[in-house]
Amino acid sequence: MPEGILVTGASGFVGGQLITRLAAQPSALVRGAVRAKLEGDHSVLITVGEINADTDWAEALQGQRVIVHAAARAHIMDDGAVDPLAEFREVNVAGTLNLARQAAAAAVRRFIFISSIKVNGEQSPPGGCFKADDLPAPEDPYAISKWEAEQGLQRIALETGMEVVIIRPPLVYGPGVKGNFASMARIIAKRLPLPLGAVHNKRSLVALDNLIDLIVTCIHHPSAANQVFLAGDGEDLSTCELLRRVGEAMGRKARLLPLPVALLQLGLSVIGKGAIAQRLVGSLQVDISKTRDVLDWKPPISVDEGLRRCFSNSQDG
Repeated sequence: MPEGILVTGASGFVGGQLITRLAAQPSALVRGAVRAKLEGDHSVLITVGEINADTDWAEALQGQRVIVHAAARAHIMDDGAVDPLAEFREVNVAGTLNLARQAAAAAVRRFIFISSIKVNGEQSPPGGCFKADDLPAPEDPYAISKWEAEQGLQRIALETGMEVVIIRPPLVYGPGVKGNFASMARIIAKRLPLPLGAVHNKRSLVALDNLIDLIVTCIHHPSAANQVFLAGDGEDLSTCELLRRVGEAMGRKARLLPLPVALLQLGLSVIGKGAIAQRLVGSLQVDISKTRDVLDWKPPISVDEGLRRCFSNSQDG
């Protein structure tokens, strides 16, 4: 009998693609939860309103056995909130745990939480990688809220017996990606120079298709229960190499100037962009060996294929 699966954040970057993938499987009855009603015919979507401690999930949870919680207050580089941590906690902690408690009461079997590698920290140790079972070290309000949600979910799992699976992805890229990744792609498309030719750090990323495949694996795999997994493509790139490959995927040649890293960091710090500098020149590597071993999983596509799919609709201009 098909198993009911509820995906929150179903109109988002990850949730929307997951809904499409699951809807193609005859073994799943998929429902997507969104905050606001969308125009057009969306028979699999249900509107739940704002996600917080008071959200009523009763209708959305009817007949569901698995939840993939992809909805969240997303990370914001320049957050204008008076109290960013309180804003993140309202959605990412209180909203998540409210859903989890109602899910457990509704006999949901498994709750999959899309967290963030930022729970592990902002930079991996020199010459090392973040691992799934490392002691978390979140720094910013977004990461703290995700870590607090993880802890609350694990307590609910112990109290109720509902299985909890936590997935921490690094930067996710794919068709429709936004943020700094999209900004750099636009610069490359315009053939403008970027002063990043001397940045030889190491960063882990995950293609959207690889993350979706991992989530689907976690929905069905019995060994996923009550585990924390890191996601990744299995190949780490420097910022410089990533931009070169983005250019190749777009049919452009990235114009990279070898500005000394120390000068680049100083310049960005002076204009108040120190956090961006950290992302551009710092290393963040993830070890997905636990994910591979426990789930017998490997990323189905390469970085180059992921980038090709990301920019397959790019046009010369």
